[in-house]
Amino acid sequence: MTFKTFFLFLLLVISGQFSMHAFAAKDLIYTPLFSNLAIRGYDTVAYFKENKAIEGESDYELKWQGATWRFSNAENLDLFRANPEKYAPQYGGYCGWAVAHNKTASIEPDKFDIHDGKLYLSYSAKIQEQWLADKENLIVKADKNWPGVLD
Repeated sequence: MTFKTFFLFLLLVISGQFSMHAFAAKDLIYTPLFSNLAIRGYDTVAYFKENKAIEGESDYELKWQGATWRFSNAENLDLFRANPEKYAPQYGGYCGWAVAHNKTASIEPDKFDIHDGKLYLSYSAKIQEQWLADKENLIVKADKNWPGVLD
């Protein structure tokens, strides 16, 4: 690779127009670029117990499904450790609306919905409105697309 080619490649990576993820299937658990934190470091158990997004702390974390999960306290960490499937967000923490449309998208941790005992995350406030307006149908579509949308 010439210096010019390498420089252009590096410029594309830095500008966000290209990433190494383009060459591989997406991870089962959504984590932001340059981080391995599930739900951007928010406590997934807190959504269920307190019905709000609460940041986790590095003192209370564990690895599960290739990602690092953080919790706001030891009790929430223990609850997750005992039954991660109960507390983990649907679709690996990717935006549920996006998965319903056969895509993946990042999430904002404070844009969430708990429906039938399951946690769904959304990309933005606007997308969350669309999710809430038609979630029954969107869940059916997303369930059909998951996990194939990762390929």
